[in-house]
Amino acid sequence: MTLAEDFGSGQAFLSILWFFLFFIWIWLLIVVFGDIFRSRDMGGWAKGLWVIFVIVLPYFGVFVYLIARGRKMGEHAAEAAKEQEAAQRAYIQNVAGTASSPADEIARLADLKNQGAISDAEFERLKAKVVSS
Repeated sequence: MTLAEDFGSGQAFLSILWFFLFFIWIWLLIVVFGDIFRSRDMGGWAKGLWVIFVIVLPYFGVFVYLIARGRKMGEHAAEAAKEQEAAQRAYIQNVAGTASSPADEIARLADLKNQGAISDAEFERLKAKVVSS
């Protein structure tokens, strides 16, 4: 008997199917636990009870959690995406805002010199530094 006879194409399909179902189950557990601990609208006791419920009765617990808090999971995901986008925009604006042109820097130095905040020697030294960089 060869290996192909023991492990036919139907068996290979079923093995792959079971692998993907197991992978989806693990991912679902990660998402549910992540939502439980990330949720700001639940207290510590409620989070603890949900965790115990999902651990003791895993399939039923996840099923009930998805029915009871599915809408909140979507809201939490949308809120997290908005927070991440806002943080990204703030970072990009911060980085883009710090890079000014040499002409802007020289104009700022000239204003400081006119106000008397820096001397002529300091102005020339800082201007040379701006031009060289």
